[in-house]
Amino acid sequence: MARWEPGARERLVIAAVDLFTEQGYDATTVTQIAERAGVTKSTFFRHFPDKRELLAAGQETLSRLLAEGISEAPDSATPLEAVGAGLERASNAMGPMNRELAPRIKAAIDANSELQQRDALKNVGLAAAMTDALRTRGVPDATARLASELGVLAFKQGYAQWLQAREDAALAPYTLAALEDLRAASRSLT
Repeated sequence: MARWEPGARERLVIAAVDLFTEQGYDATTVTQIAERAGVTKSTFFRHFPDKRELLAAGQETLSRLLAEGISEAPDSATPLEAVGAGLERASNAMGPMNRELAPRIKAAIDANSELQQRDALKNVGLAAAMTDALRTRGVPDATARLASELGVLAFKQGYAQWLQAREDAALAPYTLAALEDLRAASRSLT
């Protein structure tokens, strides 16, 4: 069994998604995931507290990228423009591996209520990261929360559309278009 090879975290995610696809989430053990990834069980637990967390492996990075994009937006940016900057930053970090694994991760989540709950918590975490970044910019709390929720929805909608697009398409145009659609839809609420 290989130890200390680079990319153990990524190999664990890929191994888990493969096994969840082949035999289902509930039937897959941590030991099987570690063996498939070519690492020890203790290496698994250095990266993840349990197998459920594998499917949210990129949440911390995604939250950080969203917040950094918001923080680095021009001072003159409106809250939604700042959210757009966050979406662009995070979207530009998504690549072929994200695109390849997404449908299988979604299938695993859709088939398991525990994973659906974890996925919902992921969305809450993304919104919280954006809300905090907007508050730091001086955006009032209610506005920051609303803009963040629209940002999460735009990311989800844009991501789903990106998965249906041609393989070489970038994600950012889809998330930004989704945000613009939501902005237009919100105008019709008044």
